Amino acid sequence: MGRDALTLTRTFHFSAGHRLANPALGEAENRALYGPCFRPHGHNYLLEVTVGGRIDPRTGMAADLVMLESAVRRAVLDLVDHRDLNADVPALAGVITTGENLARAFWRLLAPALPAGALQRVAVVETANNTFEYYGETDDGDTR
Repeated sequence: MGRDALTLTRTFHFSAGHRLANPALGEAENRALYGPCFRPHGHNYLLEVTVGGRIDPRTGMAADLVMLESAVRRAVLDLVDHRDLNADVPALAGVITTGENLARAFWRLLAPALPAGALQRVAVVETANNTFEYYGETDDGDTR
């Protein structure tokens, strides 16, 4: 980002249910792989969205928080809050709803809703012990 640039992280809350299962595996294998997370359960998630930019001398801000709030609400929260992530969210169809995959999916939903290059990080806090951070893809499609 260079000189006089900074990042800002905003935290959002949502509640959702899911279960972890790979449809290519049998029930016994899924139970062994995912343990109690194979059963339907829910979380009160935190979603951390980090954007970056230069400080605008006119506003004194690097990011428009009203725009950020609106973009995150429209692109992600309205789709996932109080939903079954496995059944109710078309953007997650066919996705094993691990924290890793949620962070990547939320990045892909958010990036087009924000100014080009602004999105720096998406983190999904699933529990007090588990946070999944995603930093986007390189130009060749590989994750960073």
